[in-house]
Amino acid sequence: MEMQYDYKNWDEIEKCVDLLVDKLFKYKGKFTSISTVSRGGLVPARLVADRLDIRRIVVDPEAIQSDSLFVDDIYDTGETFRRMIDRADDPEHLVYATLYARTGKNHPKQLIYAKLTKGNEYLVYPWDRFEHGKIDGTASI
Repeated sequence: MEMQYDYKNWDEIEKCVDLLVDKLFKYKGKFTSISTVSRGGLVPARLVADRLDIRRIVVDPEAIQSDSLFVDDIYDTGETFRRMIDRADDPEHLVYATLYARTGKNHPKQLIYAKLTKGNEYLVYPWDRFEHGKIDGTASI
């Protein structure tokens, strides 16, 4: 079966960030920082931080404080979540926010997401199009 790609544009990303932030405003906690991973999560983290007026973003954290929101681009296999939950000071109350969550997966209770994927398509974000082009041979300079 051929891999299906879903290319996201900035307008779609902005709408997802707005949806995600609306959901986060309804959350009862207050975040003083955002934690994220450098590959995939950094751009969404910055967009969410700007909307929530959070000035501190911790990249590739060794430990995640209980008042830190974790932001990523997608909850897919759950691997990043499993790595980050082990680093959380308070794993039970870690809030893991993503733009997208993979349809058909068991999502942890800590997950807040803007949208579900349509299926198993590979999402290509505006910030990783060059990397994706290197992988599939369509990159140009």
